[in-house]
Formats: sequence, C-alpha cells, structure tokens
Amino acid sequence: MNSRLKLVMKSGKAILGYKSGLKALRTGKSKMVLIASNCPPLRKSEVEYLAMLAKTQVHHYSGDNTELGTACGKLFNCSVVSIVDAGDSDILTSKD
Repeated sequence: MNSRLKLVMKSGKAILGYKSGLKALRTGKSKMVLIASNCPPLRKSEVEYLAMLAKTQVHHYSGDNTELGTACGKLFNCSVVSIVDAGDSDILTSKD
C-alpha cells in the first residue's frame, strides 16, 4: 500500500487532511479515502458515512496518522487522505 500511495502522490492527485477530505467527498471529487488506524471514532464514522453517500471506496490504513503522513512523503501527521486522481498507480483496483 505504501508504494502505491507514493506513486499516487508523485503522478496523481491526493488531498491530505480531514476537512479537505470531507469537502472532496461532498463535492464528489474523491475516488478513494484512506483513514489512519488511530483516527478518532467520530471522525472515522463521519468520513465513512459521507463515503457511503458518495459511493466512494474506504480503506482503513494499518498504520497510525504519523505513518500515513510519512507514506505520503510529508513530515506531518495525516489521519485522512482522499485520492482524487490515482495517476499511474493501481491503488483504486488493488485489494491490498
């Protein structure tokens, strides 16, 4: 999953963060949402609910928000990553 996520960050378009991710879900831009394992339950359920309404895939990332931020190539924590365009990556079709 980490290598696919790095490829998305390099060749595609991803939105980092909870508020921006919700905005992408509401507007229908998001194709997939990654949620960190230590995301607060209320936020997690809100993201899952909006993803269900938008018919968007949800992937529960195995690592915490620090690891998710690092996997995206950033030096900060990130609990929600919304993928708008996968680019050259097969992250949307993989079941990893």
